[in-house]
Amino acid sequence: MFWRMTGLSAASPVDTILDKENFTLEELLDEDEIIQECKALNSRLINFLRDKAQVEQLLRYVMEEVPEDSEKKRSFKFPFIACEIFTCEIDVILRTLVEDEELMDLLFSFVKPDHPHSTLLSGYFSKVVICLMLRKTAPLMNYVQGHPEIVVQLVDLIGITSIMEVLIRLIGADENIYSNYGDTMQWLENTDVLEMIADKFSSSDSPEVHANAAEILCAVTRCAPPSLATKICSPSFVGRLFHHALEESRPKSVLVHSLSVCISLLDPKRLASASYQAFRSNLSHGALVTASPETVDGMLESLGNLLKLLDTSSAENILPTPYGYLRPPLGKHRLKIVEFISVLLTIGSETAEKELIRQSAIKRSIDLFFEYPYNNFLHHHVENIIVSCLEGKRTELIEHVLNDCDTVGKILVAERLSSLSTESNAPTVPSEEKAPPRIGNVGHMTRIANKLIQLGNSNSIIQAHLQENTEWVEWQTNVLVKRNEVENVYHWACGRPTSLHDRGRDSDDDDYRDRDYDVAALANNLSQAFRYGIYSNDDIEEAQGSLERDDEDVYFDDESAEVVISSLRLGDDQEG
Repeated sequence: MFWRMTGLSAASPVDTILDKENFTLEELLDEDEIIQECKALNSRLINFLRDKAQVEQLLRYVMEEVPEDSEKKRSFKFPFIACEIFTCEIDVILRTLVEDEELMDLLFSFVKPDHPHSTLLSGYFSKVVICLMLRKTAPLMNYVQGHPEIVVQLVDLIGITSIMEVLIRLIGADENIYSNYGDTMQWLENTDVLEMIADKFSSSDSPEVHANAAEILCAVTRCAPPSLATKICSPSFVGRLFHHALEESRPKSVLVHSLSVCISLLDPKRLASASYQAFRSNLSHGALVTASPETVDGMLESLGNLLKLLDTSSAENILPTPYGYLRPPLGKHRLKIVEFISVLLTIGSETAEKELIRQSAIKRSIDLFFEYPYNNFLHHHVENIIVSCLEGKRTELIEHVLNDCDTVGKILVAERLSSLSTESNAPTVPSEEKAPPRIGNVGHMTRIANKLIQLGNSNSIIQAHLQENTEWVEWQTNVLVKRNEVENVYHWACGRPTSLHDRGRDSDDDDYRDRDYDVAALANNLSQAFRYGIYSNDDIEEAQGSLERDDEDVYFDDESAEVVISSLRLGDDQEG
C-alpha cells in the first residue's frame, strides 16, 4: 500500500466501498486492491472480514461447487480471492475460524465422501488448511484429534495431490510443521494412518493413488516423527508393502511405487537435496529413518519373487521404436527392481550381498544392460551396481562380477560387434527396413572400463583379471585410450565449458590457427542448421541442393561426447 498524503493521493477503492451504507462482501471481492489492503492491515476492512458471517461466506466460496452456467466471477474470481484472504495470515480472521466449531465443521466437510472434490477447490482447501497448520497449529490439531474420521477421509482422497500435501503435513512428515509442537503428535501413535496409506496399494487401481501413497510414505522416511519412525521400518510394515506389490492381479504401478518406498527406507537421502538435508539437521522433531538389519532381511525374503519378474522370455507384448522393436519392452517395474538391487548394494549389508549373489540378481541385471542397449536409465543403475561391487571390500563380490558375470568379456563382445544384434531371441531387435544401428550404451561401457582400470591400480584381483585377458589389453591400447583422448574436454577445440577454457591466451586470434577443423562434421552441422530452420528462406533455398545429397544417419551415444556417423555419402561435386 502506498503512503497517502492529504491532497496528493486518491482514496483507496476499498475504502470507497467501505464508506457506503449497504455494501456487500461480493463488492469487496470484486475490487482488485482487496488483497493489497489486507496485507497492509487496513483496519476497517479487517474488522469487517473478521466477522463470523463473512468468514463463513469466504469458506463457502472456497469449498462449494457452483453450477456450470454461473458467472465467471463466482466460479473463479471469488474463490481465488477468498483463499488469498485466508493465506494473508491475518491473525484475527484465522482466530475466528479455528475458535468456532461450526466454521471448522464447515471447512472439513469438504473431505466428506458425498462432497464434490474438484481439482481447483481441492487446491484452495489445501492452502487454507496448511495455513492453519502453520499459524494455528495447536487448535487445529486439537480439532483433528477430536474428529478422527478426518484422517480416514483424507486417506480416501489421497489420489488428489493437494489433499496428499495436507496429509503429509498433518502426520508431521514435513520439515516446516510442528518443529515446536512435538506433544501434538503423540496422538499418531494410536492411529493406523501408515497402514491405511499402505493398503491403498491394494484397494485402488489408480496410478495417481499409488504414486501419492508412495510419496507420503517416502516423506515419512525422510522426516519422520518419532511415533511413525518405528512403524515404517518394521519388518511387518515392509512385509505388507511387498504383499501388495507382488499380488498378480494388481497393476504394475503398485510394484513400482512400493519399491520406491523400500528404496527410500534403505536410502532416505536419495531423493533429498543437500540444502534440504542441511535444513533438516537443525530440527529436532524428526529424524531420517534408517533401515535395521531386520528390515533388510524382510525385504530379502521377497527377492526371489522379484527376480522372477526380470525374466523376459515368456512376455509377448511388442513395442515398436525408431530403431526396431522391443520384445518385450523393459517396463518401469523391471527398471525399478534393478534400481532396488542397486540400492541394496550400497548399504553395506553382507547378508544382502550374499543373497544377491546366490540368486544371480547382479548377473541378471548386467545381462539386461546388454539386452536393452538403448535404455539409459537401466544403464545408469547397472553401472552403479558394477561400481558398488568393484569398490566393495568383499573379495567374493568382486570375483562374482568379474568371473561369474563376465563383465569384461561382455563389454568386449559388445564393442567388437558395435551394432544392434539381429538375433531373433534378443529383446531388442533392429528394423528389417534399415541397417542395424549402433548400440547406445557405449558411453556407460567406457565409464565402466575406465573404472576397472582405475580400481585395478589398487586392487590386485582386478588388475590380474585384466592383464590375463589379451583381448582386453589390445582393446584398451587401440580403442579405449584414443576414445578417452577424444572425449577429454580439456582438448576440445570448441564447445568447452567456460570454466575449462585455456586462460593462457589473450584472444581468439591466437587460438584459431592451431585448430584442425573436421570439414565433414562442420558440413553436417551446417546442414542440420538449415534443416531445422535456423537460417532464412534464402539461405535454405541456396542450400537445398546439398540437403538432397545428405543421407547420413547420426546417433548420439548416451553419456558420451562421441558422435557416431553410420554412413557419410558425399555427392560427386562436393569437395573436402
